[in-house]
Amino acid sequence: MDAPRTSSLCVSMGSLGFENDIPGPKTYRNLGLKETYKQNPGNPKVLSLLSSLLERSIIKNEALLEATQTKDVVTAFHGSRAPTLSIKEYIDRIFKYSSCSPSCFVVAQVYIDRFIHCGNVNLTSLSVHRLLITSVMLAAKFIDDAFYNNAYYAKVGGVTTAELNRLEMKFLFGLDFRLHVSVGTFGKYCSELEKEKEVLQVERLPRVIHAACGLKENWSTTDNDSGSYATAEIHIV
Repeated sequence: MDAPRTSSLCVSMGSLGFENDIPGPKTYRNLGLKETYKQNPGNPKVLSLLSSLLERSIIKNEALLEATQTKDVVTAFHGSRAPTLSIKEYIDRIFKYSSCSPSCFVVAQVYIDRFIHCGNVNLTSLSVHRLLITSVMLAAKFIDDAFYNNAYYAKVGGVTTAELNRLEMKFLFGLDFRLHVSVGTFGKYCSELEKEKEVLQVERLPRVIHAACGLKENWSTTDNDSGSYATAEIHIV
């Protein structure tokens, strides 16, 4: 049985709109944070927005490293090559099988930013997957009413339990165990994620124009809802 997709953080969101500098309930609904999994069994919007934000950050970071001819410092969060799963596919997989609340992905973004700003790691295609599975797991432990253990998250994330345990400790010490996220910080990150919708709409505009003109683009997308990832071994190397 799946753990409930609820968190103590979401319970008080109805009053957030009354504070200054904090987005109203509409923002949380738009991100899919105020709906339970039973109300909406689909993926909340926050997942695609977070993946888009991370992808753009990685492109910018890797371009900067290349332009400055700077060699990325290899850490425990780096793989030898980028996994075959895209960031969006990986985030969707974590949400599908971990049963964590959508709010965990906002908190995970806060954790990743804190970890990076402390100079612990560069956000690149080689490090983002391990950062995601570690930060989401910690967010679920901190804000959700129920959560799975490290061994289960390791299977979801495609790493060994021993490695995830090691990543968790490095992440915690890198954050100096600062896991608390204030209501104001949470709201700020939600607002930034909602702004990402505008970026996606601008990027989709050329595709809409091409479709209206009967033009075809040389790209395709696939949607895997069969659950095959649950049985397959996903290794992040």
